[in-house]
Amino acid sequence: MGSHDDTDSTHPAASLPTPATQAGRDGLAAVLARPERAVIALDFDGTLAPIVPDPDQARAHPGALPALAALAPKVAAVAVVTGRPAGVAVRNGGFAGVPGLEHLVVLGHYGAERWDAATGDVTAPAPHPGVAAVRAELPGFLDRIGAWRGTWIEEKGRSLAVHTRRAEDPQAAFDLLREPLAGLAARNGLIVEPGRMVLELRPPGMDKGVALAEYVRDLGAASVLYAGDDLGDLPAFAAVEKLRAGGVPGVLVCSGSSEVTELSERADLVVAGPAGVVGLLRSLADELP
Repeated sequence: MGSHDDTDSTHPAASLPTPATQAGRDGLAAVLARPERAVIALDFDGTLAPIVPDPDQARAHPGALPALAALAPKVAAVAVVTGRPAGVAVRNGGFAGVPGLEHLVVLGHYGAERWDAATGDVTAPAPHPGVAAVRAELPGFLDRIGAWRGTWIEEKGRSLAVHTRRAEDPQAAFDLLREPLAGLAARNGLIVEPGRMVLELRPPGMDKGVALAEYVRDLGAASVLYAGDDLGDLPAFAAVEKLRAGGVPGVLVCSGSSEVTELSERADLVVAGPAGVVGLLRSLADELP
């Protein structure tokens, strides 16, 4: 497990924490040695923004934008890689029109959408037809299996998410729904992406790992740092590990929580939630010329 950092952006920037693994230390050294060729990639919910009961109310940590604006001009690129629609992440993150973030990229819907701060444009392929079919069937489906009470559906345009956080027993509702929703998804050519008290039905073929690897390759980056908090970030962790095996150093950062332990077990560095991520970004910005 990685080392912990409780830095909060409301306090003076702390010294840069040391990753617990040699691969992580090598990755951080590469970022520091050639920042102009480093990609800093970050999940949104649980990493830049605290988890809240209603995802529509999720907002970036107050220190996130200042930290990103200080860091972004010093590195090759900053990318937010999220399962949310790109436009929603931009709105909830407050990323548009921020000085210093002119070249920020948001890879939304696991990379199926891309928003570029330089143009303000979102590019995306046509929606998967299975999403419309599931959208029509899902309310009645939940009602029939007795899982409607306390659960709710989040409309994400190119996917749908069923949240159980508001249920009387969130974990029991999650466990009850996982297998039936997997069947519903499969019948419509979709897959289920589990997360922190949420099951997302979405098209296959794209995940955060694919999105991150393509972005790093397209930029010709010499190093990468990725920070995430949930099961959907595991493919991005795997992508960084594959890049490292191919000679591109990288750092895996976990925005720690008690709900998901898989990431902290694989991370080079564990920080205390979004406040810890912000502290890490600030420390990194301070360390770079």
